[in-house]
Amino acid sequence: MNPIIKSILSPKFIFATIRVMTPILYPAIGVAITALAGSINIALEGIMLMAAFTGVMVSGFTGSLWLALFAGVAAGVAMAAILGYFHLQLKADIIIAAIALNMFASGMTIFLLYVFAHDKGTSSSLKSLVFPSLDIPLLKDIPVVGPMLSGHNILTYFVFIAVIVFYYLIYKTPLGLRIRAVGQNPDAAESVGINVKRVRLYSLLLSGFFGSFGGLYLAMGYVSWFSRDMTAGRGFIAIAASSLGGNLPLGTFLGSLLFGIVNAFAIFIAPLKIPSEFIQSIPYLTTVIVLAIYSINKSRKVKREVSE
Repeated sequence: MNPIIKSILSPKFIFATIRVMTPILYPAIGVAITALAGSINIALEGIMLMAAFTGVMVSGFTGSLWLALFAGVAAGVAMAAILGYFHLQLKADIIIAAIALNMFASGMTIFLLYVFAHDKGTSSSLKSLVFPSLDIPLLKDIPVVGPMLSGHNILTYFVFIAVIVFYYLIYKTPLGLRIRAVGQNPDAAESVGINVKRVRLYSLLLSGFFGSFGGLYLAMGYVSWFSRDMTAGRGFIAIAASSLGGNLPLGTFLGSLLFGIVNAFAIFIAPLKIPSEFIQSIPYLTTVIVLAIYSINKSRKVKREVSE
């Protein structure tokens, strides 16, 4: 047990935490933006899958990392646009539409994987590119801090910028003000000339944009291939992370960090004689517990406000 405790308290654990937090924080930002607009997007699982698959295929066939990045983001935004069309234009329930898109993405990526890579499991037969990792000058030579913060994939560093962009967007731009206004009271927002449908569509498109980077990181940073259903519930964990953080920039980051710690912990205790099924279930059990606590606290808050 002692070596396990030492490894958990080591810089390697922090490095692993940041690494596994990245594909949760990206979709969590997307979820948070749509939640603030009053139309929460739970289709991030499908968005990430489509972005990951598209990025790998484009990089494999074109040999261009930039084209793969553009195509992956475009695929994710297109998925979000489809969700927006069904929900805002056709008046479909957003939860049902999102579930349908998640199922569609799961099945379609498996089918296309077989078509292009002749394999229903992974794209390992197709040589695809990966985003580079960066060793930050000076920082990498600092004891303890260097091993924790240097050497990450470039998309990991970009996710911290994404949190800052999220904060600036929500609090410093007219669109952010409209998003918050629509989420708090759509009728009042509409009465002052805000187009509620358009604002919610923009929020969904932004969620697709941020979620796409999570999928691209999984297939072209975390590993170097696409595999069926490789998101493994991270899109749903992102919902818990953003909810835990109140759908706010700092809170969403801290919520994602919590799940990053839990996932890293599950990885580091794998050598122990604990059933692998239990270890694999730890992140999902944590998600259920966090959502339960969040729901209980929210119900208590609503009852307190009503009684007052």
